[in-house]
This record gives sequence, C-alpha cells and structure tokens, in this order.
Amino acid sequence: MGIDISRADDLNIYRSIVGSEAIDQLFQLADYLKGIKIVHVNSTREGGGVAEILSKMVPLTQALGLDIRWEVINGETDFFQCTKLFHNLLQGQHKDYPSKALLKTYEDTNAEQAEVLRGVLEKADIVFIHDPQPLPLLSHFPEKAGKWVWRCHIDLSAPSEQLWNYLKQFIENYDASIFSLENFAQALPYPIYFIAPSIDPLSEKNREIEQEEILEVFKQLGIDSERPVLLQVSRFDQFKDPLGVIEAYRMAKINHPALQLVLVGSGATDDPEGEKMFEEVDKAAKGDRDIHVLLLPPTSHRIINCLQRGSTIVLQKSLKEGFGLTVTEALWKKKPVIGGNVGGIRLQVIDGQTGLLVSNSVEAAKGINFLLQNPEIAQEMGNKGKERVLHHFLITRHLREYLTLMVTLLFPTIQLPSRFPKMNSFL
Repeated sequence: MGIDISRADDLNIYRSIVGSEAIDQLFQLADYLKGIKIVHVNSTREGGGVAEILSKMVPLTQALGLDIRWEVINGETDFFQCTKLFHNLLQGQHKDYPSKALLKTYEDTNAEQAEVLRGVLEKADIVFIHDPQPLPLLSHFPEKAGKWVWRCHIDLSAPSEQLWNYLKQFIENYDASIFSLENFAQALPYPIYFIAPSIDPLSEKNREIEQEEILEVFKQLGIDSERPVLLQVSRFDQFKDPLGVIEAYRMAKINHPALQLVLVGSGATDDPEGEKMFEEVDKAAKGDRDIHVLLLPPTSHRIINCLQRGSTIVLQKSLKEGFGLTVTEALWKKKPVIGGNVGGIRLQVIDGQTGLLVSNSVEAAKGINFLLQNPEIAQEMGNKGKERVLHHFLITRHLREYLTLMVTLLFPTIQLPSRFPKMNSFL
C-alpha cells in the first residue's frame, strides 16, 4: 500500500527562507506536469536518508498539485541480508559476495513485489526506483508506458566489478539514472543526472528550538550541557566508523579531560547489521561515563535536533558516504563539522572553511583539539556552513531539480525558460 500523506505542506512558508523566485519556479515547473502520475519506490518507511527525504519530497510535490505516491517494497530477512551485502560491495568492500540462494531470494522478492505494485506502476508516467533493493522491478514491466529512473544514493566510486556486472542487467533497461556526485556515476546507455540530497529546514529535525528544551533533553539523557560535547549521529554501520570516533575522542580527551562523546543511531528494517555494530560500539564505550551511546527510534527527530544544536562539534567520520545528511543538518545549525574525507561529505565540508576533512582517527583528534582551542574559528566555520546549505542543500532546490528532470524526460521538446537553473547531467 502507498504511504498516506494526510496533509500537503504549504510551500509558501519557504519563501522567507529561500526567496519568492525559488518558490515561483516550482509552481511554474509543476504546470508542465499537471495530470501525470509519479511514483517513488524504496525499501523502508523509516530510518536512513532516503526515507527521510521522501517523507518531505512527497508532500511538497503534492502541494504543487501533482499526483504522487510513495510505495515501499517488503522482504524477509534473507532479502535484506542480500541487499546489505550489495551495499557493502558497491561501496568498495570486495568480499562476502551473496550466495546464489540469496540472489534468488533478491530476484524472487522483487518478482513478488512487482505483482503487489502492478496496478500502481503500470499506470505511472514516471517511476523513481531508489537504490538496489527494488532495482529489478522494472524487468517485470516489459510493456511499460512511462519513464523509469534509477536513483542511486550509494558511493559507487569503486564498486565490486562482479556485483556491478550482475546489477547492470537490471540498470541498463532504465530511461535515466541519478547519482549524488559525478565520480559516483558509471557508464550507462542513457542520460545520467547529478542531484545532491537535501534537508527540509522546517522539519522537526531542523527547525529552530528554544534553548530551554535543548537543556532539558541533555538533562534527561545524562549529558552535561556545561561541558564540551562531540556528537555523531548516524546508523551503527561499519562505514560510519563509530569505533574510530571513540578512538579520536579518547586521544582528544587527553588535552580536554572535560570532553564528552555522544553517539546516536537508530535501526532500519533494511539494515540487518545494525544491531551487531551497536553491540560492538556499546562494548567499546563501557567504563567511560562520558561516552553516551544512544539507540533511538527513527522518529526521534526533535531529540536529534536538540542534540545537534547543543553540541560543540559534530563529527561524521565516515569511511564511505553517499552524501551524509547529518552533515547538512549540523551545518544548518551553524556547527563546525569534522567529516571523513570521502564521498558526499567533500561536497559539503570545505576543508578549513565550513569544517575539517580527516582521513583517520589521529587527524580527527587533532581537529577536535584545534576547534576546542579556537572557538572563534569554529563559530566562523559554522556560519559559513549554514550559508552553504542555504544555497545548495535545501529541499526546495532538490524538488526543483526533480521537477526539471521529469519535464526533460517526459517532454523533451519543451525548452525551459533561461531563468531556470540548469541541471548537471551528461549523456
């Protein structure tokens, strides 16, 4: 069943943030798309950046008067075990290739879900398939009438060649693909577009919050708001390197004994490895009362907002990262960010300007020490970070680029007015 969006948010409230021209362009683009049916398909309703983006993108598209649905495929444990291996292999971990039995489960699950969604997908004018989980759906619609787009959110800069060759049999039948960065793209026989993810500045996770509420959340969680706080918010995943964050914290604590570390994560139905990693992190933190390891429900947006706003420095020490919405969120809140020098983090953290890029725990510890010793520089980085998000990584820009892509694919003879920003793409 489609996810029920009971109320379409009013786009006009964004005018005070991004300006009236940006909002007017959304309505003008939507005029070209009246009457078409749009469907997004992914593998989870909660947890992770894809679900978070779609939970905002879909109602805002509805607010433009367009017919849009969000569908979620279902699968058993073996299906998600297989797609988690896909995720690891596509991001450069060249081991643990899925067995033939797991690959069969992957294909069979998509065949079953294709029948469940047939009535919706057959009628769609444009379908966005997110990441590898629902990728084979298209192979069950050989007579499709609409356009199908594969939206890959993963860092594909160095994928397993064996797995990529397997997935290509499904990918090559699409009409277009979207990647977050140019160096993630692979050679494909159709148009490729580059669209960076985004945050909603008015969501519960990103809107302004009173200081009293922030202090209350810190108190409830046992975090001392009078002492410096390092924060990393992300899934408990090997590529987010939470163990490396603990190592960096311990090195920095030698010079700053009052330092605290907060590691926050949540579970997701499509990530079967999360529980094991959480247990490893929890074990590594034992014995240090200044390390707070928190496993929160995926809906804990307001708590995370408070933690980000109340922290001193935000880390995202990823080893691989498709984009890193937690970086965007922290920059929007004027926090200096220490991020792994990888993937989409590089697009957001301009080293020495909006934060610091690091390649290991030693560099992260040095960055922590530097920012704690230079609070004026840290604040300047935070200010510049918010400006970067304002101009490049808000949901209104993201929505505009999706609308532009749809007009381009569905109505190739239409020439959009020159006042509309151009999209990054190549054939």
